[in-house]
Amino acid sequence: MDSTRPTFRSLGVAAEIVDALGEQGIDRAFAIQERTLPLALTGKDLIGQARTGMGKTLGYGIPVLDRLFDDADVTDLDGTVRGLVVVPTRELCLQVTEDLSAAAVHLTAPASPLKSDGKSDGKGNGGGTGGDVRPFRVTAVYGGVPFEKQATALAAGTDVVVGTPGRLLDLSRQKILDLSHVEVLVLDEADEMLDQGFLDDVTAIMAQTSPRRQTMLFSATMPGPVVALTRSFMNRPVRVRADNSSTRATHATTRQIVLQSHRLDRLSVLARILQTPGRGRTIVFTRTKRTAATVAENLAGLGFRVGAVHGDMRQNDRERSLEAFRDGSVDIMVATDVAARGIDVEDVTHVINYQVPEDDKTYVHRIGRTGRAGHSGVAVTLVDWDDLTRWQAIDDTLGLGFPDPPRWFSTSPEFLAEFNLPDSVTDRVGRPLRVHGSGAATAPARRERPRTGHDRRPARRSPGAPR
Repeated sequence: MDSTRPTFRSLGVAAEIVDALGEQGIDRAFAIQERTLPLALTGKDLIGQARTGMGKTLGYGIPVLDRLFDDADVTDLDGTVRGLVVVPTRELCLQVTEDLSAAAVHLTAPASPLKSDGKSDGKGNGGGTGGDVRPFRVTAVYGGVPFEKQATALAAGTDVVVGTPGRLLDLSRQKILDLSHVEVLVLDEADEMLDQGFLDDVTAIMAQTSPRRQTMLFSATMPGPVVALTRSFMNRPVRVRADNSSTRATHATTRQIVLQSHRLDRLSVLARILQTPGRGRTIVFTRTKRTAATVAENLAGLGFRVGAVHGDMRQNDRERSLEAFRDGSVDIMVATDVAARGIDVEDVTHVINYQVPEDDKTYVHRIGRTGRAGHSGVAVTLVDWDDLTRWQAIDDTLGLGFPDPPRWFSTSPEFLAEFNLPDSVTDRVGRPLRVHGSGAATAPARRERPRTGHDRRPARRSPGAPR
């Protein structure tokens, strides 16, 4: 990392958190962290506008942990929930929980003063013994899985909850989760929650928290309803951006390649792009679950080490597939936009849009998976001939400069030259393999749905909507 960036210690972060980050090789702040920490550590409300991969999780996570652990203005930890992070999908929920837990590994709190029924009274009264301490606790709650285990964790006492909107409301309505003592609240990827129809849920959640809370909202874009939310629930927020004025909406370090590809030749085009010299971890994006499953199966049949994450897979299979991508067991992940929110890997070299994204915002989210933290990356978009109008709208909005992409086939000399491929390249790279996580590819996952005033049933939701 750039040695001119400030260290976390110089920004006033608690020594215990600095040490935990240092053990992960994280010593200096990224731009969004450098701009948010001085404000957030003092308790100010803030709006952070940052794309995926800019370091925003620690940009809000460090202040949440630091203030709850070591701020005299925050009520002493006693096992009730003091910090709340609301995220749009279970994959992001698990990733944020993992990141916060790692940063909090050296933090402790007084042994929770729990009542005999296992619940804190929220007032610091009860069963802890003087001088006893316990580890700082971060708990994930999300839909699509039975809530008993999550309820047990909450009853044992926790300091920070990271959760998806539907499950948070379910637990709250069942009196399992008390949000009234939350003093630091974060809304992560607020624009995605809006797109998924969770705005009413988020509003209901915020209304249950302490009026003296600190609120931080992070979003890649700022649509009108998100702006209205900030006006209703935030106290004179300060707005910060991760980018400086010279940075475009898309990563300056990402090389973007756009070509028109006929649907009958597109798999061959994809298979050959995946043989580009120097290609590392790669995410292939599709618009639909069915296409994701089909593309993954076809690539595996050609011998590629591939995993998949999409809404028709069981939660456990998605998590195993993501872990295989992180540990290198597979180097290609085929994902829908919703499911890809849980993919938090720093060294993705290529993003391939097998299908044109729905809109410009989705395009920015997709290619933000590569070219992270100053590293270079490659983003390739395959435009179906019938999708040219959709692509041109995205290109015009973002000013990308690719309004009329060339029509290339998998054997076109220009295509082979662009990706530095030999004339002898073929689709197959080895014996047929199995898609990692494909065992449940046709087993529908249960979905967590946006709540309505007449719907009081527990939410059931699969990996949400950001893919």
